[in-house]
Amino acid sequence: MSTASLLVLLLLQTAPPKPGPAAPAPAAQPPAVLEPAPGNPVAVISTSMGDITVELFKDRAPVSVENFLRYAAEGFYPGTIFHRVVKGFVVQGGGYLPGMIEKPTHEPIQNEATNGLRNTRGTLAMARTQTLRSATSQFYINVSNNSALDHRGYTPADFGYAVFGRVLSGMDVADRIADVSTKAENPIEPVTIKSVTVK
Repeated sequence: MSTASLLVLLLLQTAPPKPGPAAPAPAAQPPAVLEPAPGNPVAVISTSMGDITVELFKDRAPVSVENFLRYAAEGFYPGTIFHRVVKGFVVQGGGYLPGMIEKPTHEPIQNEATNGLRNTRGTLAMARTQTLRSATSQFYINVSNNSALDHRGYTPADFGYAVFGRVLSGMDVADRIADVSTKAENPIEPVTIKSVTVK
């Protein structure tokens, strides 16, 4: 047998096997379950569109967390609405009743935007006016990464907004809220907060 014939025979014997039928596609994996850090409170924000469970960063934003817990304990949030909804940006609530009736609040709190936490998708932060220390009861959930809201300096334009928690479950609810029809950033059909329960 010639050398060329022998090489052809060896190649045929070592050729990879023909592929069999394609394997079924793997099943969609459920989202990873996030767990709170030890000692951090957990709250369930029940809305007219579903529940959002959040971890509150008591270790990194103690003033903001204590403030949120105070309003929750006083029963302030039930009946309030997500009054500002901007798709691809934030859903904001906790200060107005349907009809854009503003609820009276406690005094504003310290702005903890210098705590190093970032306004990334799924984080919970204190809403405020252009005045640096004007946050009261209103909060927002970031539905995108919003680095423009982070602390970047000490001028009013750069100080940023204080992140004080993150969504553990129910981000799909926040996304559905972000998708509702709006007029001037206000949902046409009100999205209400039914309760805020601290676990």
